[in-house]
Amino acid sequence: MKPTTRKNLLIALTYSVTLIGGMFLGYKFLKDQGFTFQRNVQFADNNSEKVDEIINLINRNYVDEIDADTLSHLEIDSLLHQLDPHSVYLPPVKLTDQSEMLEGNFEGIGIEYYILKDTLLVINVFKDGPAASSGLKLGDKIIRIDSMYVSGKHLPRAQMMGRIKGRKGTSVQLLVLHPGASHPVPMTVKRGRVSVSSIDAAYMINTDAGYIRISEFGANTDKDFVESVKTLKQEGMKKLILDLRDNGGGYLTAATGLANQILPENKLIVYTEGKHEPRTDYIATGGGEFEDGKLAVLINENSASASEILAGAVQDLDRGVIIGRRSFGKGLVQEQFPFGDGSALNLTIARYYTPLGRSIQKSYKRGYTAYQNEIEDRFNDGELTEKPLASRDSLQKNLAFITGSGKRVFAGGGIQPDIYVKMDTVGINKFYSLLMDKKVMFDYVFDVLANRYTAAYLEQNLNTFTISDADYRDFVKYVQSKNIVIDNKQLVASKPVVYNDLKALLYKYHLGDAGYYRALNLNDNMIKQALTSLQ
Repeated sequence: MKPTTRKNLLIALTYSVTLIGGMFLGYKFLKDQGFTFQRNVQFADNNSEKVDEIINLINRNYVDEIDADTLSHLEIDSLLHQLDPHSVYLPPVKLTDQSEMLEGNFEGIGIEYYILKDTLLVINVFKDGPAASSGLKLGDKIIRIDSMYVSGKHLPRAQMMGRIKGRKGTSVQLLVLHPGASHPVPMTVKRGRVSVSSIDAAYMINTDAGYIRISEFGANTDKDFVESVKTLKQEGMKKLILDLRDNGGGYLTAATGLANQILPENKLIVYTEGKHEPRTDYIATGGGEFEDGKLAVLINENSASASEILAGAVQDLDRGVIIGRRSFGKGLVQEQFPFGDGSALNLTIARYYTPLGRSIQKSYKRGYTAYQNEIEDRFNDGELTEKPLASRDSLQKNLAFITGSGKRVFAGGGIQPDIYVKMDTVGINKFYSLLMDKKVMFDYVFDVLANRYTAAYLEQNLNTFTISDADYRDFVKYVQSKNIVIDNKQLVASKPVVYNDLKALLYKYHLGDAGYYRALNLNDNMIKQALTSLQ
């Protein structure tokens, strides 16, 4: 079994099968670029010239001393792997997608869709976006994009995505089948700039505690956070659960901007330093929107970089309680150096350090492949599934740092939580993993179950709703219709998990990401621990 909880797996697959305006959302893991800014564009006409230019950039900017002579004969990827796991070369298309993701906006029509039976099913239409203004609605099926019929064509996802995306001001011709209609109708949608919040969910989880989930630290995350906090405070929020699980990072300025909203004035948030980069301190300005209320921050093994900066500052300064599992351990700062063909080099130039001077970065001395497999090693060692012993957790072997309250914290591999919550693997077996891999639960919800319930009904019955026995029996029949051989013993063992996942996906379809997390969090052990800790 891969090292992931049921919740993490469901989130990962949710992102992997949905697109916003033709833009791949992705799992947001290891895509963090630290703080990035562009210097003068470098022009290189081919890979050989790029290798030479990259070596020059390394000599002038890399975080550590490096022997450039050992790199000159290597191709770009191999060259960068000799440095560290986070110095990367980005081809033009990947650079564009990444920039759009972190900037929080893109040019398109503003829909989220799912490919169901080789047809584009619209599962979300962004408010005030071009698609909404044109009358595109939840449940619509896109049959044709311009002159290309996409329904039933088994087209690659990238090809569909490329047809819908486009420059602001240009138009796309769609042939759309509305729910219940017998014939499709043509629609013209003029593309525009679509804004996407990096706040996945913000709601009151009880009478005085709010919940905010942040998926990444994009250009507008701190501003989105302030607006969410203001809204929740009007609803009575005095305590906050800040969920940074599976948050792979983003812009440093977004993380420090958010830290300004929760930390006291003149407190050190983080500092960076490298061989060619002098120490730079980031200090809280004070007067934040949530500077005084009780705070719990949730992290897990996929929380990285900017999310670790925030969690580390909260922990070092005794501002709140950190709950979950040890974070990823990405404490290297990248700067982006663009090339003339639209590609770029993200080169590590410094390291992050928490207020007490702890390095967040875990070791990568065993090489690139071992580094990529480190979380799986943690799973196999039992660190993720049972309370870690000092002999098992490598951080415990390092020098301890002492916070103002006398709490011992450690460096050298991510942020270790104050309160550990083990990974929930109950009901996760090979057959359940097969259902997730085949996306059968997604198909069943979007194809069948979504038509049986309304958004209003689900909203009114959030705490008590569960799919019916008839729904579950139909789900089993649906699995059989996909020619999947059912392992009855494993199916019975995973039944409670399947019930919960079908509910969460149903809420996602009708109530968006906010509904998805509200449903998922009802049975979440970290949420329960956070509520207990905030009492």
